[in-house]
Amino acid sequence: MASDEFAGKVAIVTGGTRGIGRATAHMLLSRGARVVVVGRDGANLDAAIAELGAAGEAIGCRGD
Repeated sequence: MASDEFAGKVAIVTGGTRGIGRATAHMLLSRGARVVVVGRDGANLDAAIAELGAAGEAIGCRGD
């Protein structure tokens, strides 16, 4: 169910390239948030952003 519960908000999701973090990023996007995904591995980060970007506004930031 899409909603605008988080419209106008930005969320930072650490560990958002897989598992619970990625699912959380999906949920936030589906509810209207813009999402910054932080991950250590550049390839995984690129893959996650490619997928998440289709669901809404998502950008990646490499970090540890």
